[in-house]
Amino acid sequence: MSSTSSKIAAFRSVVWNHYRKHGRHDLPWRKTQDPYKILVSEVMLQQTQVERVIPYYKEWLKRFPTVRVLAKAPLAEVLRAWQGLGYNRRGKMLHQAAKEVVTTYKGKFPEELETLPGVGPYTARAVQAFSENKDAVFIETNIRTVVTHHFFPKTKKVDDTKILQVLDKALPRGKSREWHSALMDYGSFLKRSGVRRNAQAKTYRKQEAFEGSRRQARGAILKSLAKGPRTAVFLSALLGPTRKAQLHAQLVSLTKEGLIELKRGKFQLPG
Repeated sequence: MSSTSSKIAAFRSVVWNHYRKHGRHDLPWRKTQDPYKILVSEVMLQQTQVERVIPYYKEWLKRFPTVRVLAKAPLAEVLRAWQGLGYNRRGKMLHQAAKEVVTTYKGKFPEELETLPGVGPYTARAVQAFSENKDAVFIETNIRTVVTHHFFPKTKKVDDTKILQVLDKALPRGKSREWHSALMDYGSFLKRSGVRRNAQAKTYRKQEAFEGSRRQARGAILKSLAKGPRTAVFLSALLGPTRKAQLHAQLVSLTKEGLIELKRGKFQLPG
């Protein structure tokens, strides 16, 4: 056995052992192979911690249990259900994806998931791995932590292509669903243990602070509009006089994105 093969074998052993002893086997999205439910979980989990997502995921599936139910729902209802998760464009794109599945593909998810609105390479491969057990490799924050920690501990700028090469070699064919769950759980464990590796990624960009950010401004506007229509004057003053210009700019931006609309002199959620 070559040194590379032995290193891969040892790596697999570490990941599997951790999963057997400490895996998060009870996560609700791990109890389904429905591509719709898995897509919901993947979109919600983008830039949001697992513990925060769980209650939203459960409540979402009560309100929108199938892709057809979500597709028929007004966007305003979808955005209200999304409140608190942040990055509200994700909710809108999920709604658009559901509509596309129903109208174009008659309720069946297409083989090429990237044809759906808001579904990029990572999300497409993750949904296929978890719903179909497809032998696909992909990178998210926990997986990147695991591979960088074991294979590139001293490299400053790790290219994703190198991480994908390692993942392709390490993937146990026919066990993609379990393997990726195991990788994510092990990566989560490493982070809780103080291992921080994502800054070593070539693609790493430090996230801006929430306080004072456009994300905070957008969230404040949408949270207020979830309660009913508001005037521009009211919305621009939500975060105090020093941030009126920022709030006004986000009213313009949110309108262009179709996340809010202006009717009879007041802004409201669309639909």
